[in-house]
Amino acid sequence: QVQLVESGGGSVQAGGSLRLSCAASGYTYNNNAMAWFRQAPGKEREGVACIDGRLISIYADSVKGRFTISQDNTKNTLYLQMNSLKPEDTAMYYCAATRGRTDGWCMPASAYDYWGQGTQVTVSS
Repeated sequence: QVQLVESGGGSVQAGGSLRLSCAASGYTYNNNAMAWFRQAPGKEREGVACIDGRLISIYADSVKGRFTISQDNTKNTLYLQMNSLKPEDTAMYYCAATRGRTDGWCMPASAYDYWGQGTQVTVSS
């Protein structure tokens, strides 16, 4: 059974940094796509960043230049380094993974088969 467990969320002031981690168990990396999504209260879930099967990273415009997605396949772990955080980054952050190889546009939530429970990020002004 595949499990994704996020960690690293918390409360920071604007301009601060956080590093989110997503540990995958019961999951064998095989050029799958992995991603971070977020959902703020009253808003729809949105894609933040993803890595496709060719290891190409894609970012939402709102986080380009501030967030970096990376993965360690030896540890089955996905990361999201978040710098220069803004109050509008406040949300529950979720990691997601596809069941099989996924190349190309990896931002749609519908592409993902496995989801974590989320970790809360709160940025105060």
